Amino acid sequence: MPNNTAFVTGGTGFIGLNLVEHLTKSGWDVIALHRPSSQLTHLRNCSVRLVEGSVEDKASLERAMPEDVDAVFHVAGDTSQWAGHKERQWRTNVVGTRNMVATALAKRSRKFVHTSSISAYGFQMKPFDETAPKLGKDSFNYQHSKAMAEEEVLKGVHQGLDAVILNPANVIGRYDWGTWSRFIRLAANKQLFRLPPGSACYCDVGAVVRAHVAAAERGQTGHNYLLGGDVASYAEIVQLVGELVGRPNKTPVGRPIALRIAGRVSEWTSMITGKEPMISPESAAMLSANVICRSDKAISELDYRPASVESMLKECIDWMIAEGLMRSASAPRQSRSRSPLRAGRSKSD
Repeated sequence: MPNNTAFVTGGTGFIGLNLVEHLTKSGWDVIALHRPSSQLTHLRNCSVRLVEGSVEDKASLERAMPEDVDAVFHVAGDTSQWAGHKERQWRTNVVGTRNMVATALAKRSRKFVHTSSISAYGFQMKPFDETAPKLGKDSFNYQHSKAMAEEEVLKGVHQGLDAVILNPANVIGRYDWGTWSRFIRLAANKQLFRLPPGSACYCDVGAVVRAHVAAAERGQTGHNYLLGGDVASYAEIVQLVGELVGRPNKTPVGRPIALRIAGRVSEWTSMITGKEPMISPESAAMLSANVICRSDKAISELDYRPASVESMLKECIDWMIAEGLMRSASAPRQSRSRSPLRAGRSKSD
C-alpha cells in the first residue's frame, strides 16, 4: 500500500518506533502523535510528520488526526505491572482508546488497527487461540485495562469502524529501552538472584510490525489476531542470553511462592517510597505462569512469520550493545546448528 497515509500513536515507544520505521521505508506518509515531553531523537530519523497531542486529550486528537486517513495504528499503551499506576493506566489504555475510536469514526478513517496484548486473555490453563475467553477482564489491572480497551474498539466496530485487534505475546527486538531489554541486561550481568519459574511465547518485533501492516490491508473487521512464536521458559531465556553474550548463567530457578512473597514485600515498600518496585504482585504472577498462545490465524490470514527466539534475542542484544545499554560480549559465541529452544518449538502450541 505505497503512498497511503498512516496516523500512529505510541511512535516513540518500542513497537511504535519499529512500526513507523517500517511504514516510512515502505512508502507510507506517516503522521506520528507524540506528547510535548517525548524524546523524539530516534523518531526524527524517519521521514515522518510529527504532531503534538495525547490519547487522553480528545481535543488534541481531533486537531492532530487528518480526515480520511488510510490507516490508524493505535499502538500507545501503558504497560506498567504495578497497582500504583492503576488510574494512570486506565486513562491511557481505556479512556485513550475510547478517544481514539471516537476520533477515527469522526474523521472517517478507513482502517483502525489496535495494538492490544496477549494479556487481554489473562492466565489461561493451556495453549489457547482467539476463541478463548478474555480472562483479563477479571485479572490484574494491566490485563483488565487491555481487555476493556478492546471493548472500546468493538463498540466502535458496532458504530461502523473497520477495526482489527492484534494481541502480541512477549515482543523482543530493537528500540526496547525498558521491557525485555531490562531482563536481558540483568541476565547478562548475572544480577538475578533466582530465575522466574514460568514460561511464555515470544515474538519478533519485525514480524509484529509486518502483521500490523497486513492487518490494515486485509484483517477481518472486529477480529483478534494472536501473535505468538517460540515457546521457552524464563530459565531457558536466561541460559540463551548467557550463551549469546559469552557469559554462561547457572542461576537456579526460584519457587513461585518465593516470587509472590517478594512481590508483596516490594509492594509494601513501594507504598512508603512511592516508587514502582522492581517486582510487584502482578509481575510475580506473570513470571510464575505459563502463558502460551497459538498463532495459526495470523499465520494464515496475515502471513505472520514467527522468528526463532535466538534470532530475536541476538538482534536485541546487538542493538543494546550499539546503544551502550550493555557491554560487549566477553567472548565470541560459537553458533550451534540446532538450538534446544528451537527444536520442536517453532510453533506457538
